[in-house]
Amino acid sequence: MTLPAPVKYVNPEVPPSQPGASVELPYGFGPLPEHARNKKIFYFDIDNCLYRRSTQIHDMMQVKIHQFFKDNLQLNDEDAHKLHILYYQTYGLAIEGLVRNHQIDALEYNSKVDDSLDLKSALSYNQELRDMLLSIKNDHDYDHLWLITNAYKNHALRVISFLGLGDLFDGLTFCDYSKFPIVCKPMPKFFNDCLATTNVDFSDKAAVAKQTFIDDSEINVKAAHDLGFGTVIHYVEIEKDLARILAKDDFEKYYGNGDNSDKSKIQIIKDILDLKLVI
Repeated sequence: MTLPAPVKYVNPEVPPSQPGASVELPYGFGPLPEHARNKKIFYFDIDNCLYRRSTQIHDMMQVKIHQFFKDNLQLNDEDAHKLHILYYQTYGLAIEGLVRNHQIDALEYNSKVDDSLDLKSALSYNQELRDMLLSIKNDHDYDHLWLITNAYKNHALRVISFLGLGDLFDGLTFCDYSKFPIVCKPMPKFFNDCLATTNVDFSDKAAVAKQTFIDDSEINVKAAHDLGFGTVIHYVEIEKDLARILAKDDFEKYYGNGDNSDKSKIQIIKDILDLKLVI
C-alpha cells in the first residue's frame, strides 16, 4: 500500500495566530497504512454540518450554481432551477449531472462556484465546536477523525481553516472533480472507496459496524446506514426539514421512533454541539 503524504495548507485569509488556522492532515488524502487496518473512525461531513446553515454559505452556493446552469446551458431561471434540483436528487451533486450529461469541465465549475465563495464573510473561528471535537478526539475511543465531503479539496481545506479546525483531523476524502465519471455521496462506490482509503474492509460487516458517520443530507445518512455503518448521525437544523423526514413512509425503518433510543437506527441532532449526546 502506498504511504500517505501529509497535507499542509495555510489560508492567507486567516490570522496565523488563530488556533487550527493552518491545516495539517497527517494522513493527507490517504491511504491509511496497513497497521491502521479496520480501526474505529469518525467520518465528518463538512458543509452545513461543521457550520450552521445560518451562515448562508448554502444560499451563496445555490446562487452561483444557478448562474452556472444558466450561463453554460443557456437556460432560463425556471429551467435552470428544475435541472439543478433534478441533478441533485438524482446524483447527490449538481456537478455530477453536468459532467455526465453536458460534458462540463468540473474543475472550471469548481473555480466559478466553490472556490469563488466569500467564505471569509460567512465563517469564523468556533471555539465551542473546536472544544467539542477536541473532547471527542481525546476522550472517546476513536482511532481517527476523518473528513468526507462532496466538495473538491480546495473548498474543504478553506472551510476547516476558517473554523479553526485544521489540526483536529487525520485526513480528507473529497469528491475528485478531475476524474470522470465523478463519484460522490450517496453512491455506494464513494463510501466504499472512502473505506478503502481509510483501510477499512467494506466487505467485513463487523469492521464497518465500528464506523461513525455524520452528515446533514438525508440521502447520505440513509446510504451510510444501508451500508452498515454502526453509528449514523443526521444533523437536521431546520424544523421544516425534520417535519418532512418525519412524514416519510420509511421514517421508522431508518430512524426508529425518532428519539435516538435505538442506537441501531440513524440518530437525529438539531445542533452540531449535541453530537456529544449521541456517541
